[in-house]
Amino acid sequence: MMNDAILNYIIFFLLLEIYEVQWQRAKTIIGMLSRMYETYKKSVLLFLMMHPTFYFAIWFMIITDYNIYALSLFFIKTLDIAIKILLIKQIFIDKEISHELSLALLAPIKKYIPYLGAITYPPLIYLALI
Repeated sequence: MMNDAILNYIIFFLLLEIYEVQWQRAKTIIGMLSRMYETYKKSVLLFLMMHPTFYFAIWFMIITDYNIYALSLFFIKTLDIAIKILLIKQIFIDKEISHELSLALLAPIKKYIPYLGAITYPPLIYLALI
């Protein structure tokens, strides 16, 4: 049986993850990046604040005493944001994009793909707390 505290952490994280998916949602990856770029143009700080799961990962890492699973969660979330910023810079600011990347960015996204984080991250939270 799952402890109530573990369940509360997972539910809280899922709510934050669903929020992130909703504000980034689009039919293609370039559409998602375009939505993110609109926020990024206003303020990089605002862009970072729109990723509450990143702050959850920092907080979670600290309260679990730097458990390896919490560190993994933090590393993945950091990598996720870094890749988004790198792609935004490359596509919208530098305007340097290869033909292959442009084809990949224009490919349609299945409806469930943005929600993979909601399936991937909760086991890390669970493992960090048991």
